[in-house]
Amino acid sequence: MDFSIAGILLLDGATNGAVYALLGLAIVLVFTVTRVIFIPQGEFVAYGALTLAILQTGKVPGTVWLLLMLAGVAAVMQAWGEWQRHRHAGVALKSALLTLAFPVAIAGITAFAAPRQPHLLVQALLSVAVVAAYGPLVYRVAFQSLAHASSLVLLIVSVGVHFAMTGLGLLFFGAEGYRNPSFWDLRLSLGSINLTGQAIIIGVASIALIVLLWLFFERTLRGKALRATAVNRLGARLMGISPQSAGQMTFAMAALIGALSGLLIGPTTTVFYDSGFLIGLKGFVAAVMAGLSSYPGALFGALFVGVMESFGSYWASAFKEVIVFTLILPVLLVRSLYSVHGDEE
Repeated sequence: MDFSIAGILLLDGATNGAVYALLGLAIVLVFTVTRVIFIPQGEFVAYGALTLAILQTGKVPGTVWLLLMLAGVAAVMQAWGEWQRHRHAGVALKSALLTLAFPVAIAGITAFAAPRQPHLLVQALLSVAVVAAYGPLVYRVAFQSLAHASSLVLLIVSVGVHFAMTGLGLLFFGAEGYRNPSFWDLRLSLGSINLTGQAIIIGVASIALIVLLWLFFERTLRGKALRATAVNRLGARLMGISPQSAGQMTFAMAALIGALSGLLIGPTTTVFYDSGFLIGLKGFVAAVMAGLSSYPGALFGALFVGVMESFGSYWASAFKEVIVFTLILPVLLVRSLYSVHGDEE
């Protein structure tokens, strides 16, 4: 290996690591606020890429119909919960309509626009909106009623949601893979390294999203409320911060990050209905390196995972996944020796 090959591998690793960083941040965010180790984070990635691919063909993606079905189930559950609390039909109906409003609007706009094949950026925005709308609905249907359950129960439910979303992905998208068009057909030659426009977009988008997340948590009231929930759920609840609202917002942000990640990697690799699992696991490895609690740690852990995957594919391509997932073993060993558990853990 010479310096030119090492440079190419570093660039490839940093590009992949930027996407893994977004997924790692999303997993850390969901876990710190809701205690859910969110295994299906990768499915949001696959749904985002495949939704855009179906829109490219001029058809209405199956995720639109799944969104409507999930919104209907969530609305019924929300109405029943409000009825049990208030015994007032008007309150229950209003709650159900509020749950349905955004998903139905997004589904209607997407179904109207799909046959007209709008510009690629419009299709990308519609794909992000459709997948991001899944977040609060998944939380409402699968996790909200179990908010006080143990972490093990939440993990089991998370695995169940993963299998359900993977099976539905096979139903709506089929077994064939899709590769999306690049958002920027630029090629720059920097010595022996070829820098593509898509790689630049991935780096800039990842940095911009990380900065926006930092500004959200540091400068906005809602962000500070989520931070308070992450630090002490009981104390946040006593201060008037709704755990349900915090959970729904957290899952919405995780779904948004997953959808954006799917759009970023769609032009660089062929995405199948089950591709999100391995991609999400690599983000999970980065999150575990950060102890499922540190955002900067997840960022640096993701970059390390991306670089190790890139160099591993060069030295032993058949074992690159083994190399990446083996990284988690020494990290868990060290953390088991030095970790200190708090009262809520």
